[in-house]
This record gives sequence, structure tokens and C-alpha cells, in this order.
Amino acid sequence: MEPVAAGEFAGRQQAIHAGSHGVIGRDAPFAALSSFTLQAMIWPTTPARGRQALLGKWSEPDQSGYALVIDNDATLALMLGDGEDNVEIVSSGQPLHEREWYLVGASFDAETGEVCIHQVPLVENPLANSVAEVCKTRTSRRPGRSHAPFMIAATYGGEAGGRAVGTHHYNGKIDSPRIANRVLDRDSMTALLQRPIPADLRPAVIAAWDFARAIPTTRIEDASANRIDGMLVNLPMRAMTGYNWTGKEMNWQHAPEQYGAIHFHEDDLYDAGWEADFEYTIPADMRSGVYAARLTSGEDEDHIPFFVRPPRGSRNADLALLIPTASYWAYANEHMVVESSGSEIFNGHLTSLSPEDLFLNAHPEFGHSMYDVFFDGSAVCHSSRLRPILNMRPGITISWVGPGGNMPWQFNADLHIVDWLEAMGHDYDVITDDDLDDEGLQLIGQYSAVMTGTHPEYVSTRMWDAFDTYLRQGGRLMYMGGNGFYSRVAYHGTLPGVVELRRTEVEFREKSAAPGEYYHSFNGEYGGIWRRIGRPPGTLVGVGMAVEGFDICGYYRRKPGSYESRAEFIFSGIDDEIIGDFGVVGGGAAGIELDRCDGDLGSPPHTLVLASSEGLSNQYLPTVEDCLMISPGLGAMDNSQARGDMVFFETPNGGGVFSTSSMSWSGSLCHNGYDNNVSKVTDNVLRRFLDPAPL
Repeated sequence: MEPVAAGEFAGRQQAIHAGSHGVIGRDAPFAALSSFTLQAMIWPTTPARGRQALLGKWSEPDQSGYALVIDNDATLALMLGDGEDNVEIVSSGQPLHEREWYLVGASFDAETGEVCIHQVPLVENPLANSVAEVCKTRTSRRPGRSHAPFMIAATYGGEAGGRAVGTHHYNGKIDSPRIANRVLDRDSMTALLQRPIPADLRPAVIAAWDFARAIPTTRIEDASANRIDGMLVNLPMRAMTGYNWTGKEMNWQHAPEQYGAIHFHEDDLYDAGWEADFEYTIPADMRSGVYAARLTSGEDEDHIPFFVRPPRGSRNADLALLIPTASYWAYANEHMVVESSGSEIFNGHLTSLSPEDLFLNAHPEFGHSMYDVFFDGSAVCHSSRLRPILNMRPGITISWVGPGGNMPWQFNADLHIVDWLEAMGHDYDVITDDDLDDEGLQLIGQYSAVMTGTHPEYVSTRMWDAFDTYLRQGGRLMYMGGNGFYSRVAYHGTLPGVVELRRTEVEFREKSAAPGEYYHSFNGEYGGIWRRIGRPPGTLVGVGMAVEGFDICGYYRRKPGSYESRAEFIFSGIDDEIIGDFGVVGGGAAGIELDRCDGDLGSPPHTLVLASSEGLSNQYLPTVEDCLMISPGLGAMDNSQARGDMVFFETPNGGGVFSTSSMSWSGSLCHNGYDNNVSKVTDNVLRRFLDPAPL
């Protein structure tokens, strides 16, 4: 294909500034302070990792201002600088413990020069004491008039791209940060945690931020009369249990006052914030499809994919190919192949690291997938497309390479479907999960048939509801993958390109959300897998997640249902009993992750099982939610439940669903120049689904 646009542009290096923090836009109330008290409740997760800022107005370039910090020796400290290379740090002298709640504070008396530090654990441990209260008279120098903004969980490190850059980021929770215009003693600091603020303390309060307010947003609201609100950068985790969480309520919406904590991380990233070097306007007549911007510099080459959909409210074809972008974001820049414990045992072969794996391991600032953990060990629950995503490139896959060959994942596997549609001459429109969450039924309701990608694992409620209604109204769905419609995600109400997932106790995961933190902050919905929410995947696609393995792929053997008259159109022109004992993904059409037909998984009673998987090794193991008891014989060679089922069933008003139930199915479509039984089955179903005659 000829390029639709071409040009030469100057290349440059742009940094990524990871780390979450809060920034307060109004400067005057803080710049005018002489005496002050800074305080907060904190739950540090890496106190020994180096200097970490809690709150203050400190300029790192100028070494001026003031900030309450965790110092290099894991102690609480107040940092004061006059901007003339004179910095004084007053420390508690007592290291903080990990994952313990503390009331921390520091005061400065401008008249006497006295500095007091308060470090008080919420629960005192007599054999691991970390209580510290220190008062020290210092020199007559005063904090310099810093031009830095007041920041929470970081200090000001300068400007980049018109944005304040944070440094000395904090790992852990902060609850109820306060700043007063005079020295407060410990009793007054404790009283200042109350809601509402005690009347006798109100005149002293400059700001009292209440993180339990506006949880679905990026605002941090000041509960004092001054209303000095701020904004959060890089999406730290909200709806977090606070110091006063009792465990009696698990839903933050029912007791928001117990969810007044925000969990900050030095490796949070929402938007890389890169400035554009070139722009391209999509022509009005550009065909809907999958495209890429091809970038070259000498011998180096890169492709940045993008999707062109029809204009809103219109369609150009009867078939929609739904690109599972929510799942792309979930796996974006995943580090599992490098960091996951026991990955070689799990996969059944030695790990093969790609250059992209090694790069991401060396550059954590590119952000995490929702399968990773942060530096402090907490589960990642956000993922965004507003950053370079190295495993979403044509020809590049951060993947598993086993005895069966390469195992392309997500975007590259979905290109097999795009390739097949092009080769077979089928007209189609491309739409994405992001579009579907935004427009719902109005988007897919225009199409006679919808075809999924290979791994549409992550689905928002609006997406689920749209599919449910679409099928009830007579729509046709071709589910072209495995482990689909598995977990519930939430899109942000105002920020583009970001999803949230709160993993609960029972699902495949590196780590779950912490107790009490299973409800999404974006919309308040319970997280985890749809099966545990009362909507098992089978209610939509007739099958549910059953087994996964990453060494080889198997094939399908036809079942009696494939010979019934209801399935005649599916196997028209096919006499083979074995389907898909070939393919570029693991050597077969049944593999990686597979779904089975099962009433417990929501399969309708009239679901027709067309074929079941064979040839899987014992590296294929059932999902954790099916393993209520661990015992020998769980592998696919010994366990009849560890299988995939190809199915078909009719829906109301002449609609229908066909499910391949396998992530490797699409890798078999191109075999023998597209002349094979996997391609034929897919083509038969698609042509019938585009036929308006009722199924």
C-alpha cells in the first residue's frame, strides 16, 4: 500500500516523568507563611528507599522552601532551605516501619527558630518502637521564598513541557494532610483530623485536604473555608482504605470517610506528556481499518499503530471488527516475562527475552501493565494508552516462545484476523473497546455482525450491556478468541485512554487489590471477574474461561453437535473430523487460553457444542476459580474440564453466536494460502451471519 502521508521531521529525545503526586495551584497562602505546621496520616511502603516527600513547598533546583519528608535513613524530617545553599534537616531520629499508619507532623516557629517533629504510630508496638517527638532550636535563617508550587507526595523538580515535574516521589498512602499558620502541639494535630474541623482550630488552618471527596476525579478538595483545591498527577490510587477504616464496610461509597487515603507511587504513569513533532489529519474518505505510522531513522524502524473508524453515527460495512483496546491497555508494557516468579515453570519452557522486554526492564518509567506490581509491591490497577506501548507494535510481541513456536499476543495475534479479512475480500469496519464504552449499543447496533479479537478479556459494564441488548435484538456475534468477557474494568469519566481494574480474591493475577479496595474508584463498581459478579461469560458467548497453557497448541475434534442440521451451514464443504491441527501460533488452532461450554459458566441450555480441544499438554491448567481444592490430575491430559469447546447457539429475533473459544484460532486462518478448514469454518459462519435471514 502506498503511504497516505510522508515527510521528514527532526528527531529528539523526550523524557518521561513518572511518579504520582498532588499539585496545589494557588501559591499565595503558602508563600506568605512564616510560622507553620505540616501534618498528615501516612502509611509508608518503602521508607528505606531514599528521600521521599510528603508535603510542602520546596524547590529542588533552588534548594529553597520547606517540606515534610522521609529522609534517606527512613526517618521523618523537616527540610528547610534558604535558597543560598543553606539547607537544614531536622530528623525524628527513629526509622519508620513499612505499612504502619502514623500521625506525622512538623512545625516551625519563625520567632524562636524552633522546629518540632512528631512521629506517632497509630498502633504502638512495645518491642518495635517507632515513636519520636523531637524539638530543636535552629539558626535564625528562614525558609527561602520558593517559587515552587505546594506539592503532596513529591517536591518540585523544575518544568518540562509546561508542567511542573515532581521529584523525590513518595511510595505509600497519605490521608488527611493539613497545613496551619502557627505551631500546633500533638493534641491539636490529633484534633485537626476530625471532620468537621474543630471551631477553635479553624482560624489557624490554611488547608485541610479531604481525599474522601471527589474520589472518581483527579481533584483534591480542601475542606477548610479557604477552598485551596489541587490536582493529582499520574493517577495515584484512590478509594483506598484510610487510617480509620474499620473493616465493617467494603464499599467506599457507603463509608467514604473511611476511604480518605490516596496511594502514591514513584512509578505511577498516566500521560507521558510528550510534545507532538508531527500531526496527520485523517481524510474524510479514508477507509476504516488498522494503520501504522512508519518511522525510520537510519537503520532503525518503528511502527505506531492507530485505528480508523467510520464517522460517528455511520457505518461503511455490515461487519464490525471490534479491536479489544481495553485488553491492550491491560497488558500494555507488561513485565511478567521478566519479573513474574515461576514463569518458566508456569510456561513449561525457558524464558525468551525480546529486546523490548529488556528495554522495559531497564526503563520502568514507561509504566506498567495491570499484571505488574509497583516498586512497593502493591497491585497495579490503572493502565493508559497515553505513553509508548512497546508490545503493541506489528511484528513485535513481548511473548512466549515455546516448543510450538512463537505465541503472538493481543495486537499481533489480532492482525491475523485483519489479514484474513483482507485476503478473503470481506468488507468490514474497525471499531474499538474505547468507542464501545463511549457509545454503547448505538455503535454496534448498526451492524449485522460483530467479530471480536483474539483476547477480549476486559469489558466494562457499558460494553457488556451493549452486547447483551445487541444479541437480544437479533445481532450476530463471532467470538474469535479465548478468555474473553472475563474481567470487569472501568473507564474514567473524563480522562481519555485509561482503564481501571480492581482484582479481587478469585482470578488469575500476580496480586490482588488489598482488602476493602475491591471497588473501582472511577465509577464505584465492584471489580474482579464477571463470573463472580453474577454475569458469567457464557451468558453472552456460550462459553467461559476454562484452561490456559503456553507451551504448544492443540486442535479441535468435531462432536456430534457439528453434524446436526442447526450447524450444517458452519461445516458446509468440510468433511474433516479434525479441525485446525496446524497454525503459526503454537502449531494448532486450540490453545493458549480456551473456554468450555458449561451451565455453571452461563452457557444457554440450547448451546450446540461443535468441537472440543485435544492435544493439549499438562502445562494447560484450569483457572484458579475452578480450583477450589488443589489435587493431582488438574492438567489437560488428565482433566476433562480443562478443555476448549467450539460452540454455536441462536439468540432471540433471529440472531446467533459462534465462539471459537481459543486464542490461537486466528493463527491457523492463513495456513495453506487460507485454504484450510479453520478458514472455511470462519468464512461459512461470517457469510451466514451477514445473511439477513433469521438463524
